[in-house]
Amino acid sequence: MHVDRMPFDSAGYQERVRSGPCFICDLVAGAPGSEHEVVFDDGAHIAFLGRYPTMYGHVLVAPKAHIEHVVRDFDQDAYLRLQAVVHRVARAVEAAVPSERTYLLSLGSQQGNAHVHWHVQPLTPGTPYEHQQFHALMAENGVIPWSEAEAAELGGRLRAELGSGT
Repeated sequence: MHVDRMPFDSAGYQERVRSGPCFICDLVAGAPGSEHEVVFDDGAHIAFLGRYPTMYGHVLVAPKAHIEHVVRDFDQDAYLRLQAVVHRVARAVEAAVPSERTYLLSLGSQQGNAHVHWHVQPLTPGTPYEHQQFHALMAENGVIPWSEAEAAELGGRLRAELGSGT
C-alpha cells in the first residue's frame, strides 16, 4: 500500500478541466488519451479508478449520460439508481482495500468537471487525524504515484468484488 505522495500540478490540471472536453464523456466514448481503469459498467453507469488518487483505492462513479447537476437533473428513481451503484462500488472498495472509513462525495463545478461524478475514497487505517478528511482529499497535498500495472491489479480485484466482467 502506498504512503508516499508526489507533487500534483494543480495549475495544469485546472487548465485541462476548464478548457478541455468532458473527461467522463471522453472515457465513455473511448477517445484516445481518456483511458482509465474501468471497474464497473452496467450500461447506464460507469466506475473507474481515479487518475490522480490521494488515497489508495480512489474510484469515481458517474452516469454515462452527461448530467451536470447532482440533484436537480435526476428524478428520484434515477438518483437512487446512481446511489445504489455508489453503494455497491463503495462496498467493493472496502472489501478490496483496507479502510478505516470511506469518504463519499460529489465534486465538480460548472466551470470544470461539470459531469456528475461521485468519489469513493477509502481512508487508510492509521492515517493521523490531521491528515484525514479534507487534507486527505486534496490533491494539493500530493497524489499517490502508481503504475498502470498497479492500477490493473487493483482494478482486477475490484471487478472480482463487483462480479463485473468489464
